[in-house]
Amino acid sequence: MLKKFKNIILIGMPAVGKSTIGVLLAKRLGWSFLDTDLIIQVGESQKLQEIIDSRGMEKFCAMEERYVLSISCKKHIIATGGSVIYGKSAMEHLKSMGIVVHLDLAPQILDERLKNLSSRGVVMAKGQNIGGLYKQRHPLYIRYADMTIGCNGLSMDEIVNQIERLCLG
Repeated sequence: MLKKFKNIILIGMPAVGKSTIGVLLAKRLGWSFLDTDLIIQVGESQKLQEIIDSRGMEKFCAMEERYVLSISCKKHIIATGGSVIYGKSAMEHLKSMGIVVHLDLAPQILDERLKNLSSRGVVMAKGQNIGGLYKQRHPLYIRYADMTIGCNGLSMDEIVNQIERLCLG
């Protein structure tokens, strides 16, 4: 089944482990790894938080969508920024490129992991907390995902094993 997919795209909340799992999965499959947050940072010569602070959330999301729309590759594991789901065209493009896997983790665990929230480059309204952001984004992740992996209580290797098993059929 995996051979029919050109790419595996990972979506989910900040700190769910998309980049770490993406690298591990790419090594396991012998594919390349691409992180859309890094592409944006390199292309703009700024950290994500600097871009969000200087240009605002709306302009950042429009920029993120443009970068995602420019991606054309095969046999890649693509880790996306958590806010990619706000861009309908970006998500349609990603879905056309492969299978979209939503990594899901309880908001309480995400909150524990996100100690650097003010500098991490997370698109969220002032005063919003992780629970509120999760509630806002979760329906969008579900809408665009071809499959969801519940990551609560699983190691990174267990998550990689599940993705591989589900994608291989």
